[in-house]
Amino acid sequence: MVDTNDPNQKLEELRKRGTLHPRPKDVTAELFMSGEFFDPRDAIQVKYEMLRRARIDKQPVTRVVRDHGYSRPTFYEAQAAFESDGLAGLLPAKRGPRTAHKLSPAVMEFVNELLREDPSRKAPELVERIRRRFKRRVHPRSVERALEREKRGS
Repeated sequence: MVDTNDPNQKLEELRKRGTLHPRPKDVTAELFMSGEFFDPRDAIQVKYEMLRRARIDKQPVTRVVRDHGYSRPTFYEAQAAFESDGLAGLLPAKRGPRTAHKLSPAVMEFVNELLREDPSRKAPELVERIRRRFKRRVHPRSVERALEREKRGS
C-alpha cells in the first residue's frame, strides 16, 4: 500500500507503474496548485481532469492542454482512449514485445523439423541450434512457450 503522505514513496510508485507525468512542473491548472488531493505528478489524474475540463466545463482544448502540461495530440489520444475504455483507457499500455518476435514462422518450422527428427530434444539444445542457424539468442522457456502455443492451436 502506498503512503500518499510520503511524496517520495508516491513518486516511486508512479514511476514504477508508468503513470508519472512527464512534465509535472508544466501543470498550472488551479486544482493542482493546492497540493491537497490533486497531484500534478499523477498522469492519470491530470489527464482525467484535463478531459473533464474540456467536456464538462466546456473549456477550449488549447487552454486545457496548456494548463495540464500536455499537447493537443496527447489530449485527443486520451479522449479516444477514455471514450473507448473509460478510466482504464488512460492507463499506460503494457510495455515490451507483444509476440515471440525472435521465434518467427521460419524459426518455428526449423524447431518443428528438429523435433520430428528427434522428439526427445529439449529446449536448451533447440536454443543452441537456433543460435547457430539464425544467429538469434532465444531463452529456452520462450521456445517451450511457443511450442505449447502451437500445441493448443493459439
